[in-house]
Amino acid sequence: MAVCGDDKDRVLRIHESLEELSTDLADYIAELSEASVKERGVFSIALSGGSVINLMGKLCEAPYNKTVDWAKWYIFWADERVVAKSHADSNYKLAKDNLLSKVPIIPSHVHSINDSVSAEEAADEYKFVIRQLVKSRIVSVSDVSDSPKFDLILLGMGSDGHVASLFPDHSVLEEKDEWVTFITNSPKPPPERITFTLPVINSASNVAIVVTGENKAETVHLAIDDVGPDCPLLPARLVQPKKGKLAWFLDKYAAWKLDNYQFHEQA
Repeated sequence: MAVCGDDKDRVLRIHESLEELSTDLADYIAELSEASVKERGVFSIALSGGSVINLMGKLCEAPYNKTVDWAKWYIFWADERVVAKSHADSNYKLAKDNLLSKVPIIPSHVHSINDSVSAEEAADEYKFVIRQLVKSRIVSVSDVSDSPKFDLILLGMGSDGHVASLFPDHSVLEEKDEWVTFITNSPKPPPERITFTLPVINSASNVAIVVTGENKAETVHLAIDDVGPDCPLLPARLVQPKKGKLAWFLDKYAAWKLDNYQFHEQA
């Protein structure tokens, strides 16, 4: 693995293989969990869908399945498709099948959306749930805004540069006040989704963006490198935690177009 801290709050972790990336991601999450439980007594983590969940699979194996303090975990979703929890498109189902059902997380600590209401109602209800947990200090609050401060938000990135359900050129990117919002016209199916807003993502203590595959290499370059004022404004590029830390987990195929890739390889 090559690690490059190109500034004090952003680190690129570039891996030779998916196996290496998966192990490093498990180490990273386990370390954050331990530190958060030691400091606050809980660990609040927000998940996305896609390959990120599969790459977290090492957490279900030794030693993590025994050493992580799973009873202190509180699970949220940075975005969710407004479909039934049993639906193949459900991020909840993906996480439950591949992670949550395999480790001893307390069921009442898993906060999924209400899938029986409209996208707008689901976003409002989810926001209310988070507000209650902020009041009880399960979720911290940012000291620079009134946003919740999750211990870790885990994101993937689409080939168009979207993160969570924040898509390029979408009005949701401009949302400054809401913690959770909704869309009914997602450019990727299914169309109805709820999503954390940029202020919430950028208020987290830690954000990790996990990207693999050569088909996303150009987007990784546009999201990370200094490509000048003509660069398209990718949502992934707007992930800039105010007081937290950002880690990019990349395999070498996703990273190969980065400006200093040869340096990263030898770091």
